[in-house]
Amino acid sequence: MNQSAAATPGDQFAQILRFGTPAALAWVHGNTSFAPALSGVVRFYDTPYGGVLVEGEFFQLPNKGILGSTAFYAMHIHENGDCSASFTHTGGHYNPTHTEHPWHSGDLLPIMGNEGYGWIAFYDKRFTVAEILGRSLVLHLNADDFTSQPSGNSGMIIGCGIVRKYTP
Repeated sequence: MNQSAAATPGDQFAQILRFGTPAALAWVHGNTSFAPALSGVVRFYDTPYGGVLVEGEFFQLPNKGILGSTAFYAMHIHENGDCSASFTHTGGHYNPTHTEHPWHSGDLLPIMGNEGYGWIAFYDKRFTVAEILGRSLVLHLNADDFTSQPSGNSGMIIGCGIVRKYTP
C-alpha cells in the first residue's frame, strides 16, 4: 500500500509535529504576581493545506481548585507583542476581520491543565504564521465562555509569550 496515497490530513499533521520544524514559536512565561512558575512553548507550523498547525505545552499551570487538579484556561492571540508590566500591554484579541467573539482569528482552543501540565495540538485556517509574528500569545486564568464580547470573560492574563519566527 502506498503510504502517501492513504495519508489523511491528521496523518500529515502527526508527521509535521514529529519531524517538522516550526515556522514560529512563543516562549510563554507566567505573571510574576499570580503564576510565576508557569512556563511553556507554543509552536506554529505551516501546513500543505494553507492553515497553521498549533502545538502548545505548558508547565506549572495554577491549580484553581475547581475540579481538583484539572482546570481550563483560555488561550488567545493578542494584537500587541508586549509582555511587559504584568501583561497589561498585550492589547485586545487579534481580530483583523472585526468579527464577533468567538469567531475572530485570536480565539484559540482552551487548554486543559491536569496537575499543572497541559498539552494541545490543533489546526487553524483563520490566520497565517506571517500574520501573527510579533503578536502575543496569552493564557488567561479562566476558560473562555465563547459568548461574552469582546473576549469571552476569560479573566486575567496569567501567561504571555511573543510569537517569533523560529530560527534554528
